[in-house]
Amino acid sequence: MEKVTLNDIVGASAYEQKRDAFRREIIDLKKRRRVSVGDKVSLVFENRATVIFQIQEMLRAESIRDLDKIREEIDVYNELIPGAGELRATLFLEIEDQTNLREALLEFLGIDERVFLCMGAGRSVRAGFEEGRSKEDKISAVQYVTFDLTPDDVDALREADARIVVDHENYHAEAVLGEATKAELLRDLG
Repeated sequence: MEKVTLNDIVGASAYEQKRDAFRREIIDLKKRRRVSVGDKVSLVFENRATVIFQIQEMLRAESIRDLDKIREEIDVYNELIPGAGELRATLFLEIEDQTNLREALLEFLGIDERVFLCMGAGRSVRAGFEEGRSKEDKISAVQYVTFDLTPDDVDALREADARIVVDHENYHAEAVLGEATKAELLRDLG
């Protein structure tokens, strides 16, 4: 998938003019790209459009207008765009009770070894997690994951039912990928 360049980003006033329509488009797109795995984990599979939206929103929120800083934002967010044979997602640990947030998050330590994309009866790909977002005494509620798929994995995704599985000692859940989500992911994979 092609990375975002400076030419893909519009200036602040041009963005304000198109923001409402673009936001509605991205919200609709993310509905097809979001997978809730139980009640505490969800993944949003990223693509070029979702990343452009995130960049534009960050520039808007932070009032960033300097070209070098815009390029820095583009570089940071380009890490979310999948390469060949990859799916990339933002994984959210959704903790509703904020009073004991740290303790609730700590229950998810080790999740970085326990998230899988499963296809058919016996094929699975473990998610690779971005380094540094989980330590022995701390874990971020937002994680960035990559699923590296072989051509055989892509064929299995195309041909069989697929699901996301979280098989952690403190949290077990799975979610079947709907047809719209599968179609989006297969489009990403070419």
